[in-house]
Amino acid sequence: MPPEGDDVRTPRCPVMTPSTVTADNPYPQVWGPPATLATRSDNLVCAMVGLPARGKTYIARKLSQYISFFYGSPCKVFNVGEYVLRLVDGKFQRANFFDENNLEAKALRRKASENAVQDLCEWMSGRKATKRKYPSETDGDKCEGSSYISGEFGAVAIYDASNATQDRRSWLLERLKPLGAKVVFLEVICSEDDLLAENMASTHRCLQVQEVLSAEEAAADFRERIGYYQQVYEPLSEKEASWIKFVDGGKEISLHNLRGFLASRFAQFLLNLHGQRRPIFFSRHGQSEYNQLGKIGGDSVLTAHGEEYATALAEWVDKEVKLDSEGKPRPARLWTSSLKRTRLTARHIRHDSICLPNGTEWVQMRPKMHRNLDEIYAGLCDGMTYEEIERQYPEEAAARKGDKFEYRYPRGESYTDLISRLEPMAHELERTRETLLVVAHQAILRVLYTYFMGKPREACPDVSIPLNTVIKLTPTVEGCLEERFTLLPNLQGKEKDPASH
Repeated sequence: MPPEGDDVRTPRCPVMTPSTVTADNPYPQVWGPPATLATRSDNLVCAMVGLPARGKTYIARKLSQYISFFYGSPCKVFNVGEYVLRLVDGKFQRANFFDENNLEAKALRRKASENAVQDLCEWMSGRKATKRKYPSETDGDKCEGSSYISGEFGAVAIYDASNATQDRRSWLLERLKPLGAKVVFLEVICSEDDLLAENMASTHRCLQVQEVLSAEEAAADFRERIGYYQQVYEPLSEKEASWIKFVDGGKEISLHNLRGFLASRFAQFLLNLHGQRRPIFFSRHGQSEYNQLGKIGGDSVLTAHGEEYATALAEWVDKEVKLDSEGKPRPARLWTSSLKRTRLTARHIRHDSICLPNGTEWVQMRPKMHRNLDEIYAGLCDGMTYEEIERQYPEEAAARKGDKFEYRYPRGESYTDLISRLEPMAHELERTRETLLVVAHQAILRVLYTYFMGKPREACPDVSIPLNTVIKLTPTVEGCLEERFTLLPNLQGKEKDPASH
């Protein structure tokens, strides 16, 4: 008999790991990571097209992040600007470096393009079947007698350059021909002054870090650089090519001769993408009764300490989320899961009305509930402590310790299931232009945080998402700036397993 007080559960069928062999099932289906051997036609190269300061690099990084995270496809960005910097020893080059009449600089830029294409081809054709805990985009280890791993849907390389003329695009297609890969051009067009100013400001900040130019000098130099590109620029019009045109932050998107699953994912993702760098705030719910007892899952309410955090969060939101850097009210949104502990945590947040510049009334932090944000489902283990799981289902406990990312609770979910469940939320997060607070759960926020920070998907289980803490992520060209705010001290011993799930 189990010790008195244990939550005894008798499932209707034996609990087993997916690879357990029994007399009734001698050939079980094994659940594991994808190991699809690629053919060359599975590969896709996305070549960026556009003038400077249009957001090409930002979009290239976001696409790479999205495809690799949600589809497990190897993806790597080859930025020609970085190759140029290597050739000039990292020294900043003034605008005349990009003048077509500057033959010495033109030769260096051509060499940088050649080097980037060569590395792209070697990376795409040289990927071999390897298995690592956190496979990186630079893996290139060789396994004798095996083909390269492409992921479930193929591998993607993004060639990030201006590709400003038809001759340059023809040259690129010719150089990529031996790969046998599909090539899609993505032209980024921007004519809106606000977007251009924001993109140029990002460049100015980089230049100021290098202490080369003042802000005014940087702006003038960059405008001159754009002028040199405009002299030779030819918009995409090649009828035989596959291309996407992304205009003014997604206000207009056109597709031409586009085929294939990953290419279609590009288009769908771009429909929800914009260039506005608004912050996103993540917070776990306040301490719940199950947190205090060390139980996983469930739909319990808050403890007194959890209620204290809910009150502190509402006060903090009034100052830090609903107001911009100048102290003026800004439109802001609030999302929660459907479970009690997140809705109770958010219930003290006020929903004031403000008037937007266009005269529209906006209700601040109007709560919106998403079931996709519900915590990972522990199946038969829902409501149990890890000690109870280890006693009653020792094989499950061992399997979870062996691979926390791939492990699926019996009749429940794994982190890979969460990633699939949260893909629609990623589209919604990218689409939303207002400041956003998401009050959700540890495993959910681990996945979203890992995605936005550009980390490998397998790193999800190791991300720290503590109680009583708000995480602020602000998108930049390079990634996201992260800030953490601890609103209350954690009560030691009150949450038995801070690393639950």
